[in-house]
Amino acid sequence: MTQENPKVNPSSNAEKDPDTWTTGEEPMTGAQASYLRTLAEEAGESFDPSLSKSDASKRIDELQTKTGRGT
Repeated sequence: MTQENPKVNPSSNAEKDPDTWTTGEEPMTGAQASYLRTLAEEAGESFDPSLSKSDASKRIDELQTKTGRGT
């Protein structure tokens, strides 16, 4: 199995499924918490500070879509 070099193809490393992250069950990072809080406020939804890294990533994706910030 060949692995793509993230320096040659940077998006290959950035699009991993959060459910497969080895650190996904750790608490969300400070950056995730800050951005998630902002998105939740914009969407008129509550912010859950107890989310794991992977759950925070999924919630960010949901709220980006809801707020129009998604790509």
